[in-house]
Amino acid sequence: MDHKRILVTAALPYANGPIHIGHLAGCFLPADIYVRYQRAQKKDIKFVCGSDEHGVPITIRARKEGTTPQAVVDKFHNMIKESFKDMNISFDIYSRTSNANHHKTAQDFFTKLYNDGVFEEKETEQYYDEEAKAFLADRYIVGTCPVCGNENAYGDQCEKCGSSLSPEQLKNPRSALSNATPVKKKTKHWYFPLNKYEDFLNKWIVDGKKDEWKPNVYGQCKSWLDNGLQPRAMTRDSDWGVPVPLTDAEGKVLYVWFDAPIGYISATKELTPNWADYWQQEDTKLVHFIGKDNIVFHCIIFPSMLKAHGGYVLPDNVPANEFLNIEGDKVSTSRNWAVWVHEYTQDFPDQQDVLRYVLCANAPETKDNDFTWKDFQDRNNSELVAIFGNFVNRAFVLMHKLCGGKVPPLHEDVLDDADKDLIEAIKAAKVSVEHNIEHYKFRDALFEVIDLARKGNKYMQDKEPWKVVKTLEEQPENQKLIDNCLHLCLQLCANLSILVNPFLPDTAQKMLHMMKVVERMLDWENAGKLDLLKVGYPLRAPELLFKKIEDEQVAAQVEKLHANLKENTISKEETTNIAPVKDEISFDDFVKMDLRAATIIHAERVPKTDKLMKIDLDMGFEKRTVVSGIAEHYNAEEIIGKQVTVVANLAPRKMRGIESKGMILMAQDDNGKLIFVSPADKATAGSEVK
Repeated sequence: MDHKRILVTAALPYANGPIHIGHLAGCFLPADIYVRYQRAQKKDIKFVCGSDEHGVPITIRARKEGTTPQAVVDKFHNMIKESFKDMNISFDIYSRTSNANHHKTAQDFFTKLYNDGVFEEKETEQYYDEEAKAFLADRYIVGTCPVCGNENAYGDQCEKCGSSLSPEQLKNPRSALSNATPVKKKTKHWYFPLNKYEDFLNKWIVDGKKDEWKPNVYGQCKSWLDNGLQPRAMTRDSDWGVPVPLTDAEGKVLYVWFDAPIGYISATKELTPNWADYWQQEDTKLVHFIGKDNIVFHCIIFPSMLKAHGGYVLPDNVPANEFLNIEGDKVSTSRNWAVWVHEYTQDFPDQQDVLRYVLCANAPETKDNDFTWKDFQDRNNSELVAIFGNFVNRAFVLMHKLCGGKVPPLHEDVLDDADKDLIEAIKAAKVSVEHNIEHYKFRDALFEVIDLARKGNKYMQDKEPWKVVKTLEEQPENQKLIDNCLHLCLQLCANLSILVNPFLPDTAQKMLHMMKVVERMLDWENAGKLDLLKVGYPLRAPELLFKKIEDEQVAAQVEKLHANLKENTISKEETTNIAPVKDEISFDDFVKMDLRAATIIHAERVPKTDKLMKIDLDMGFEKRTVVSGIAEHYNAEEIIGKQVTVVANLAPRKMRGIESKGMILMAQDDNGKLIFVSPADKATAGSEVK
């Protein structure tokens, strides 16, 4: 079908905490790349998102912090919105589900289904906390996952294995409010009969989307359908959320997964009075970008709701990514094992494109992938700096040096096979990039862009215009060879700015400035053309597009990640901060460690960091410096003179430009504070700890 307009949604993030790079890699960056590409195609496209402010995690956080849910969502909505802005995620609107427009839209949707007799009203027994005097939403119930055995799975999902659950499936369920064992108590709710929509879903997904949707999306949907669908309650007992618009529903709100996807509709209403064109016209292409944990809600539940309501388009595609792990471990917000976007933009100012590049190049499109700071550094230094940035810089430097700072002419009479091959490579790259983006293969598309820059580097290196210039005195006609080389290199630069724009928009803007051309050149129709920069047009001096990332920057980020780590706890009563015992080591491995008693003789906070402290130690046989992530727990003055235990033979590494030679052993108390592992009695500095 030839679509007249496109509506793109990205999963609504919970406003109960900041966003991390896993969120970006999962759906927001792919959605932004797709939207920027379609805008360059001059398509009628809208990009909507907003904060999901009614999730149970929000009420849990508010209860833990002794504040109100509204205060929680106000804080994190603004923080999330700012992080998206900093990362150049170009929403047409970023709304929120706590506003009046959304409440009315969701209530009207519910009322339509209710009046049409869609819901099944049932009085059932639900879990109830007799100590807290409250019915428990799924997220307020924790227990053992029946799939993977995780003892801290939630009643709606296990965050360890990603399985969607119901409270009845949990083993040994307990209340997240009081840790009490919940009891069943009667309550009335309105159920959506998913089982009645199996035929519709089978025809729409199994018969219609098998070859269009990503295998992970189709496979998960097929599994749900094969196992049979059951009615699902669309209301909950709670005082936080969209109130159920019925007279006999006091104290009840809409289920968050009924309410949240309607947030896409309410955000579009807020964006444009023509919202219905994007939701209720058959020639609209609706695309949901999500993570794999949201597949069932966007492919089974929400489409069934839209079908029951009538008059709405169904999603054309739901390109869901897998999960992004961090340094070999699953992201865990409760343990603070994450790279937070707002912290990245503080630590790496004006380097948003580097993170965008790494997250796309390493995107978890078909399987879970791992983000490491070493890979981040390597991709920046060996790909962005050494390939893309290097080519653009050399082209501009040589143009100023050998062609008077102006675009040289192209001489058809001396075009050789290498010139023609580069011209064809430019044209082919456009076709390949757009094919991959249209099919949601953003990683492959980005590779084609970098590969084109790589071909440009090889072409320039083979042509060696800096050597040809030395022949001009005897062979002045060789100026044509120099002209052709740099003319094509500059046209390649112009093409690179167009092709890279959906991925690295700041970089594209820098290149426009260097080329002294207007925004219009980034229109996709210009990609593949070889006359984008006019002959004789003066260009600005080059500016470096990227800068190297040093070892100490990466070391500081790894240190920060580990310093921030907190053990995963549901409540103090049910667990402790004791980490599980690591894998066994041999005695020979143990004796390799050289543990020494040492005395702190000086300490000071490392400038521009929250966690790091520079500590000078008296080791008895020498003085040495270590950097430790304890600045949140101690003032420098209070630890001077303290005896500590040090791993003395740890390989040195630089952090924030300071060489750290060793590691101070620390433990953690029940409140998460780091405490020194010190000799019980005063020991001689430098003596071995055995």
